[in-house]
Amino acid sequence: MVHAFLIHTLHPRPGEEAGLCRVLYSRVFGSERLDQSPEEPGPHDLEKERLGRKEQILAVARQVDSTCKLLHQASGRPASDFPIQLPDEPISLQDAPSGVFRLPPGDPFCENKMVLWLGVLSLGFALVCDPQENLTLAENTLRLVVKYLLEHLKLLNQGSDVVLKADKTEIILSKFLPHGQLLFLNDQFVQGLEKELGACLAK
Repeated sequence: MVHAFLIHTLHPRPGEEAGLCRVLYSRVFGSERLDQSPEEPGPHDLEKERLGRKEQILAVARQVDSTCKLLHQASGRPASDFPIQLPDEPISLQDAPSGVFRLPPGDPFCENKMVLWLGVLSLGFALVCDPQENLTLAENTLRLVVKYLLEHLKLLNQGSDVVLKADKTEIILSKFLPHGQLLFLNDQFVQGLEKELGACLAK
């Protein structure tokens, strides 16, 4: 199962002002408790859980950001070679930096997790998965979700718009990642989901 999906800022492009990594959107699936105590949580405990989850998601975003920086540095490409996306230019994810890494127990989740990520200019997208998940399927799903988020929500112009478009983000996730479950996506099935998605977003 997919534990979480998140969108966050990445390291700034050349000429942009440096800033802290920020989580723009996150969705946690399932109900894994931070505290494994069998006792029913009270109101104070629930607030603590909420804040703890935010810290977990931010920790993932920071690690993706750091990994993406290292990948760019290791490529040996000069800063001036960083791609610039024009407003009407088609988006290609083929050459976008991507990767996968493991999070050991306690860093920051109670159990092992795998993180698959994709960086598109100033935005990072990540899936946090259980270690037994099909990582190839998870990567294909992540790329599909990112493709439709960028196409339908026009996120690359202003990343902060993600916050204002959370409802449409939820619709896309509900089609391609319902309740955190990975779907086996063949071409015909994807085409059917595309039609459903188009109809939902047009409302």
